[in-house]
Parts: sequence; C-alpha cells; structure tokens
Amino acid sequence: MKTLLKIFAAAAALAMLPAAAPAQSAASAPAAATKSAPPSDAISARSQAAPAQPEAISGPNAGAAAAATTPAATGPAATNLPHASPTPGIGQPDGRIGFQDQFTPIGREALWFHNWILMPIITLVTLFVLLLMLYVIVRFRRSANPVPSRTSHNTMIEIVWTLVPVLILLAIAVPSIKLLSHQYSPPKADLTVKVTGNQWYWTYSYPDNGGFELVSNILSEADDKKRGEPRLLGVDERMVVPAGAEVKVIVTASDVIHSWGVPAFWVKMDAVPGRLNETSFKVDRPGLYYGQCVELCGARHGFMPIAVEVVTPAQFAAWVKSKGGTMPGQAKPVNGDATATSPITNPQPAPAAGSQATEPTSAGTAKPPVTSQSQATSSRGI
Repeated sequence: MKTLLKIFAAAAALAMLPAAAPAQSAASAPAAATKSAPPSDAISARSQAAPAQPEAISGPNAGAAAAATTPAATGPAATNLPHASPTPGIGQPDGRIGFQDQFTPIGREALWFHNWILMPIITLVTLFVLLLMLYVIVRFRRSANPVPSRTSHNTMIEIVWTLVPVLILLAIAVPSIKLLSHQYSPPKADLTVKVTGNQWYWTYSYPDNGGFELVSNILSEADDKKRGEPRLLGVDERMVVPAGAEVKVIVTASDVIHSWGVPAFWVKMDAVPGRLNETSFKVDRPGLYYGQCVELCGARHGFMPIAVEVVTPAQFAAWVKSKGGTMPGQAKPVNGDATATSPITNPQPAPAAGSQATEPTSAGTAKPPVTSQSQATSSRGI
C-alpha cells in the first residue's frame, strides 16, 4: 500500500511539472486585461523568456546548467535600469536565531512587544516553574518526607494562583490589542500593488500607475552570482515601491493557496484563490528586502522567492515610466475615439441668462432651440 501511494504521488508531481514551466513566461501571463512591463535588464529579459528551472538552481550540475543559458534573441527590450545590491544582514537571512531587523513601524512595534513583553514574561514563568519543580523534588521526596501532608487546600495559594495568571494575561493583552489595532487600521494608502501567487512564481500589478504587470521568476544560480544576490532569493523582476509611502498590498492566488511574506516588514498574508486579502507596510529606508512563499503550495514551493526594492520617490517615478506606466496626477493619453465636441474633453460654456442653448450634433452643427409644445404658436391658429 505504501508503495502504491509513493507511485501515485510521484506520478502526480511529474504530471504537474511540464505544465508549470511555460506558464512562468511573461508572454503567457494569464491576465489579458493588463499589459506586461518590459524587463529591467538583460538578465531579466533572458529569465522572462526562459524562466529558471529547479535543475538550474539546485543539484550537482546547477552552476553548469545556469552558465550554459544563452541570452534570449527575441523579446521586449530591456530598460537597463540599475538594480540595488543587497546589504548583508539587512532584509535577508543571516544565520541569527531571532527575528530579522525591522524596517516598518508595525515591525518595530511587534519586535518591541516580543523582546520586552513576551520574552521577559516567558523567561520568568519558565524559571519560576523550574525552581518550583526542583523545590518539590527535593523537599517532598520520599526519604525527606515519609509522612505526606493531608492538607486539602490553602486559601492564600488559591488566591495567588488565580490572580497572578490574570495579571500576566493583562500585561500581554494591552500591548497586543494595541498592536492588532495598528495592523488592521492602517492609514490611507499612497500606493496599491496587487500580488498574485501562481505555481510557482509571483505577478505584481500596479493599478494606480496604469495597470502594468510584472512576472517575477526565480533567478538561476549563475544570475544570482552576477547580481550579488543570495542564493534562491534573487528574482528577475522585483516589486518596486517608493520609500516613505504607505503601500497597500492586495494578495490573491490563481491556482492554490500561497502566502506572501517579507520578514523584515513583519508582513505575511495568505494568497487564496477567489479571495482578496489585504495588508500594508511603510518602509523609510531604501534598499532590497527578501521573502519567500510561506505556504506549502506544491513541488516548487521552495523556488518562488520575493524581492521588494525600496527606492526614492524620484527613482520610483522613473521606474514606473520605464515600465510604460504613469504616476497619479499625470496627464493620461487622449482616447482614440474622443471628438472635439465631446462634453468631457471640450465642455461647453453655460448659456447666458435669457438666452436659449443650442445642442451640438455629432457633425458639429447646432440644432434649433428646443421649446415647449404648450408655448409654441401653431401656424394653423389652433
């Protein structure tokens, strides 16, 4: 029976692999209503045309397979914008036991709550229970206490073990509720980004900036080295946001449940098909921050990293322009079917008092003034 289950599992995994690879290319993005943005550089262009496969990222021949990849001959032209380099120890795993350094207001508040409220309480409770157990083991062992006590209850002890847990819960609840209130009542967003999880890559669309869409695939090991990025964390197209802006992230999925998480932002939100979940963050420090899908989503779950690049507002505006988008407040291109007589593009002035307005036709001629039938004088004298 176990052998049959293993065979079925292997067959299911093999059946899923061929269908996933072509779906990663930008040319076959599922959203027809959005426009794919051009790649940022030659590495991104090559990766968009032929996304890295697991054998080019891990395994004994990873380096050779990645180095053998040739640049794509076709595809959209790269914009050649500079890519920020990661800072060691910031926004990525560095071997520490605790949390990463936090760069959002929510992250700093949550880290303070963990370090100065939860950890001291946990440490004190643990030490108290350990000392109490040691005291009981030594004081009430059989050789030192051959005749056990017959005491049924103690009023003082019962009061203490009732009040102390209540006080501990209050000490945890007050800052915890405050933190939850800040997390789920964010200020008005300056930018909205829609994140869609796919098997096994991410897509980012910017509805506030023209609706262009990015397809973000994992880079090969050789491309990670070229860009100086951590292994298994580099992507060909990063999510780019401006520093100091409140970013609202709308998270969903196209196939199975994923989870979009960036530890340095204290952000983790499940991506559920057919549902729009929302989170937000605000980062003041420009730089590069990494994350990963943190929900088991299939055979390549470990190969869909997240990279968020925080840039200055001026750099963000230039990046949006390079992707074919527009900044809020900028003039939109004139619609092809707009005419000179459109009341939207060419509003007519209000008629003067006592005069009768004329209604323009599609040909630009004026219709006669409209009058009420009861006020008109009939030529037949009726």
